[in-house]
Amino acid sequence: MNSNFVIIQQYPSSKTYADLFIRFPIGFHLIYGVADNIFSWERMLEFEAFLKNLDVPMPLIAAHLSVYAQFVCGVLFIIGWKTKWASITMIINFIVAIGLVHLTDPYQNKFPAIMMLSASIFILLNGDGCFTIKLLGKRK
Repeated sequence: MNSNFVIIQQYPSSKTYADLFIRFPIGFHLIYGVADNIFSWERMLEFEAFLKNLDVPMPLIAAHLSVYAQFVCGVLFIIGWKTKWASITMIINFIVAIGLVHLTDPYQNKFPAIMMLSASIFILLNGDGCFTIKLLGKRK
């Protein structure tokens, strides 16, 4: 018995990897941008003073929330885990940042926050993409 099989191998589209060129640099930039606040209490206090000058309520708590949210979300973007939640968090963070800090800034000063907001919206709409961490559990 002679059977002829046609094996069709599909190669992933280049679009499969496109999200990496957003997730990795945005994740790195988020971590890089707040690492000094995490590893230096003096820098965290400077950020608190900056928020206090903007009349942000509970500026030290707000500073911690913003810094640690950016750090954790940066890690999540890079590893590709819980990216929808991370992107929602960063969308809120950067809408607040643009509204509080950058609204009257010239465009070139506003641009990094706009890019972080845009990238977070992209990740929210496109999901985890490839090279992600999926935690497997028992299904009931």
